[in-house]
Amino acid sequence: MAAKKVRTPQRTRNPDLIRGVGKYSRSKMYHKRGLWAIKAKNGGVFPRHDAKPAAAAPPEKPPKFYPADDVKKPLVNKRKPKPTKLRASITPGTVLIILAGRFKGKRVVFLKQLSSGLLLVTGPFKVNGVPLRRVNQSYVIGTSTKVDISGVNVEKFDDKYFAKEADKKKKKGEGEFFEAEKEEKNQLPQGKKDDQKAVDTALIKSIEAVPDLKTYLAARSKVFCRPVKNFLPFSVLIVCIRPIKSWRYLSLDLVVIFKFNY
Repeated sequence: MAAKKVRTPQRTRNPDLIRGVGKYSRSKMYHKRGLWAIKAKNGGVFPRHDAKPAAAAPPEKPPKFYPADDVKKPLVNKRKPKPTKLRASITPGTVLIILAGRFKGKRVVFLKQLSSGLLLVTGPFKVNGVPLRRVNQSYVIGTSTKVDISGVNVEKFDDKYFAKEADKKKKKGEGEFFEAEKEEKNQLPQGKKDDQKAVDTALIKSIEAVPDLKTYLAARSKVFCRPVKNFLPFSVLIVCIRPIKSWRYLSLDLVVIFKFNY
């Protein structure tokens, strides 16, 4: 057997007289350790050594046991949004029929397509009560009737124009906690009212130049969807209008759409 090495205790240059009190003072140990010579050799400054770079951490080994519950990891979404392609039958100035929503069956004038892909349309508001609003092109039908909108300025209208302002909730006091709050009606800003008037003024001039076009836009279409017999795998969506004085627009809005029920 190899002999065990005898470990000699390390001797200090400044032995303790009692616990915490050394034999020599701080200045005496400064000279005894030769720190003054090291400092004089390096121009009156102690040499400084750059810190060694930290060793690379070893690769983590996979756990020996799997967790009891599934750990959800976020999926990387590499999909890049593409601009919405506008239908060929919809061009600036085209009269559209809205198929769903609050203004179902109303005729509107298409002004432009926004960056989000939605359509900017208006009634105008003075003619049929449809204000400036955004509509998805999936919920409209294009007609062959067109309106001249060269005099209408729509550059300021974008998706931010229609964004809703965040409502700040008011904190209730002790006295108001049990009292019923009065509902405040949302009032349209005066700036948006002025924008609507400016668009309507320019658009109505072009509409009045065409005979019976104003009456055509004011009339409401009847939109209904009914299945044709039980054995047919589709429904029929028929859009018709009430008769008006001029029959020039009557044949333009009688549309039959087959909706497959697969």
